[in-house]
Amino acid sequence: MIRTEALDRLPVRTAVPALRRALDDRGVAVLCAPPGTGKTTLVPLVLAGLTGEGPVRRVVVAEPRRIAARAAARRMAWLLGEQPGGRIGFTVRGERVVGRDTVVEVVTTGVLLQRLQRDQELAGVDAVIIDECHERHLDADTVAAFLLDVREAIRPDLRLVAASATTDAEGWARLLGDAPVVEAQGVSHPVEVLWAPPARPVKPPHGMRVDPALLTHVAATVRRALGEREGDVLCFLPGVGEIGRVAGQLAGVDAEVLQVHGRAPAAVQDAVLAGSSGGRRVVLATSVAESSLTVPGVRVVVDSGLAREPRTDHARGLSALTTVRASQAAGRQRAGRAGREAPGAVYRCWDQAEDGRLARFPSPEIKVADLAAFALQAACWGDPGASSLALLDPPPAGAMGAAREVLEAIGAVDGGGRVTERGVRMSRLGLHPRLARALLDGAREVGARRAAEVVALLSEEPPREYGDDLAAALRTARRGQDGYAARWKQEVRRLSSSLGSGSPGTGKGGSDDAAAGLVAALAFPERVARARGDGAFLMASGTGAELRDSSRLRSAPWLAVAVADRPSHAASARVRLAAVIDESTALLASGHLRVRGEEVRWVDGEVVARAVDRLGAVELAVRPLKQPDPELVRGALVEGLRREGLGLLRWTRDSEQLRLRLAFLHRVLGPPWPDVSDGALLAETGAWLEPELSRARRRADLGRIDAGQALRRLLPWATGEAVRLDELAPERIEVPSGSRIRVEYGGEQPVLAVKLQELFGMGETPRVAGVPVLVHLLSPAGRPAAVTADLASFWQEGYRAVRAELRGRYPKHPWPEDPATVPATRFTSARLKRS
Repeated sequence: MIRTEALDRLPVRTAVPALRRALDDRGVAVLCAPPGTGKTTLVPLVLAGLTGEGPVRRVVVAEPRRIAARAAARRMAWLLGEQPGGRIGFTVRGERVVGRDTVVEVVTTGVLLQRLQRDQELAGVDAVIIDECHERHLDADTVAAFLLDVREAIRPDLRLVAASATTDAEGWARLLGDAPVVEAQGVSHPVEVLWAPPARPVKPPHGMRVDPALLTHVAATVRRALGEREGDVLCFLPGVGEIGRVAGQLAGVDAEVLQVHGRAPAAVQDAVLAGSSGGRRVVLATSVAESSLTVPGVRVVVDSGLAREPRTDHARGLSALTTVRASQAAGRQRAGRAGREAPGAVYRCWDQAEDGRLARFPSPEIKVADLAAFALQAACWGDPGASSLALLDPPPAGAMGAAREVLEAIGAVDGGGRVTERGVRMSRLGLHPRLARALLDGAREVGARRAAEVVALLSEEPPREYGDDLAAALRTARRGQDGYAARWKQEVRRLSSSLGSGSPGTGKGGSDDAAAGLVAALAFPERVARARGDGAFLMASGTGAELRDSSRLRSAPWLAVAVADRPSHAASARVRLAAVIDESTALLASGHLRVRGEEVRWVDGEVVARAVDRLGAVELAVRPLKQPDPELVRGALVEGLRREGLGLLRWTRDSEQLRLRLAFLHRVLGPPWPDVSDGALLAETGAWLEPELSRARRRADLGRIDAGQALRRLLPWATGEAVRLDELAPERIEVPSGSRIRVEYGGEQPVLAVKLQELFGMGETPRVAGVPVLVHLLSPAGRPAAVTADLASFWQEGYRAVRAELRGRYPKHPWPEDPATVPATRFTSARLKRS
């Protein structure tokens, strides 16, 4: 029996007529409706014709999370007075509850992706609703792009709704071809904001780590909220670990403490979403409760201000969730949960001044996540570069390049990026491509069942209490009775079934340790690591890795690292889950990374030549080379010059002066006078350091190369300009005394430092390449007396003051009143008379 009264109370009902018109006219629409308005439950029922309005149509609703998909299906079935499996069903990974009469099916976006790859036409489906599209999950973005392709090419009749809990709908409307935007107003009660920062500064999050002091403060704030406010408390925390720690600190509160996250048992999820049975509740939740789920009875929200987002370090082959500050949009969503049913309050565990500095929206997953799975989906769709897909944000080129390398290495795509038969099979396993490779190749080596067991452990990281030894965690999961073990066993059954009974290697045995190590190495070949001593390892990717002091894996010669993260301040990654392997297993799994050859490098100030057998960055065997390839030696010497500078060559005073003269001419006159900066010279070593550089074999040989002689090769001989070097930038200038004074070219202007008496009679400033030199007039003792770029002006205005100051100090030298009337000299007055 339909619960008509409950349906009529849902605020989104007022927007249904406009949504119907938009879909009738255009076939696409963007629906904006705040959480709790019924967009996830009423709209599918209406579009499916299950509320008595319009013909019956089959509707698929795509949710970003399994918990949300189950909850939405249960809620819709309840509104119809049914149980899931009748007219309302759901499908998530490892669980399918549908029947012959199912009209509305709620699926995760991942399941819908798999379905689209198998059946692009979506035969029998009349409408698809992509729910919570504002969260910008990668699967949701991909599903939308595929569905738009389907509408354009083969199913123009397929109706498509992008449903968002925020009003930031312009981008989605443009993506859907200027689709109409339909807005529903929620019944929103006022929410009082209380700023509740910690009394003392806490450390910012890094990697997965959250300062325990902040979690203690969050627990204290929950206790404060229970004392100051009525109703249930919903507390947002970034992850399962933080939820567990805060729950432990809330022991003894006068309320039932519940934990809601993707790993929570279905019974607990149902209890939270069913509402209170009498007493007060504290619900500790991840961001899953921001918009996907409505938790009845909540009047107070406590917000830690943290969230988890995926991050990928392509250079080190590490990808994981990381803790970040939640965006302003997330903060609004969380606060709004307190005002769904009555006026409420939100306690924000940060300072009000920080709020304006937070990001406006969460990062789109396509910009920060590992794109290997996305790239495989795109390749299977026939668009390996994803260049023609309608996406709100294009995938970053670097991330797509890294993804392509992974897919090619595991045989999922060919050299042109086109999907292989093996790649198609991988895409249908519902796993990351790395894990799909580990499952398929691992089954051949250790048996299908055992490969499925290890891959199931890798697809959802086991709880910390399982330890960091993957093989030990496997044994714990087999005998475990906790929620994780139950989910693990279900996933093992799914993966084993997907391989089929005829899968090769099904009957093979071997130890759990060997199987865990091989499968992990197959999944993450660049993370096989060899011991460096004292719990430190070097991964094939070149990243260092360290184990905890208490880890039983510290004595292993080799590891297959399954889970690791690298804090921003640390030089090495921290190993969180790994398995012991030997060198033969490392070579089997990571053979494509093996390189044998000659390596000639600049190491610690010298050329080192070796024959090396390496697995990525890990050296397996090394021997010295007696006669290395001359080209490799030359490259090592050039690398030495880059690292340590051109000072490795022999520079005399004349050669340094020549370089300064050429730099001056290049700056003032430009080509054909050469650029002799470090960067330019290092880029053109062949033009000026040959043949000496090719004959050199070691550092000492560089020190024998005359840099000045080499620089002269860069002079513009071909144009004939080289012969004008001494004319345009003379090394010395002859002054009236007859002396030839060196010109210094190191500054903005050339400098001529000369004793004042030697310039008597010189009325104009000398010029070099048209630039007046800067004359440093020296006393008879060689000390600076005046500086001028205008000699004529100095004789008229400055000389008198200099003469008055110095002639008493240097009475033996000439100080005429009119320096133009006496001959220039470098001698004393007496010497001048004798001569």
